[in-house]
Amino acid sequence: MTDLTEIKATQRRAAFAARKAAHASGAEATDPLSQAVRAAPSRIVAGYMPIRTEIDPIAAMTVLHAEGRRICVPVIEGAGQPLAFREWTPDAMLVPGPFGAQVPEGGDWLTPDTLIVPLVAFDRAGNRLGYGGGFYDRTLERLRAHAPTHAIGLAYAAQEMPLTTEPTDQPLDRIVTEAGIIDPLAAPVAAR
Repeated sequence: MTDLTEIKATQRRAAFAARKAAHASGAEATDPLSQAVRAAPSRIVAGYMPIRTEIDPIAAMTVLHAEGRRICVPVIEGAGQPLAFREWTPDAMLVPGPFGAQVPEGGDWLTPDTLIVPLVAFDRAGNRLGYGGGFYDRTLERLRAHAPTHAIGLAYAAQEMPLTTEPTDQPLDRIVTEAGIIDPLAAPVAAR
């Protein structure tokens, strides 16, 4: 194992513990998440179906759908691949997908311009720590190569911590917690 791999594994353990404790509070971030998405120039918004102790975006996704935005959720097509996105509606029939996340059984495949991204941890510079599969980093890199794409991280405030980054990490444009909206520091993103 490399030093960076060990460092990130240690950060994930600490972040999972913090997220689990915060999740038990039942806090939600529907209003600040809806506000952050409205502030982005978004037509197609990718949310996600929460797993484990992830903060739940479904109430905000429902509000945004009612306001006329098309909503989609990620579908994992395979290891090492970017995510694909299938349209979601509040009454969509869901089936089990990889890693325990529910995915729509049918619906259009969409290309989002705003992604609500689940997090294991984040820092004020807009860095995120995910599960380690690189799905969101690959996806954001691909989408941003073709069009402006906003990434809004969604997490509990307790998941904020100093992070070690690497060159493939894609930064967040905003972070939303149950405590409100965080705009990453205007300073350059931490050295990678």
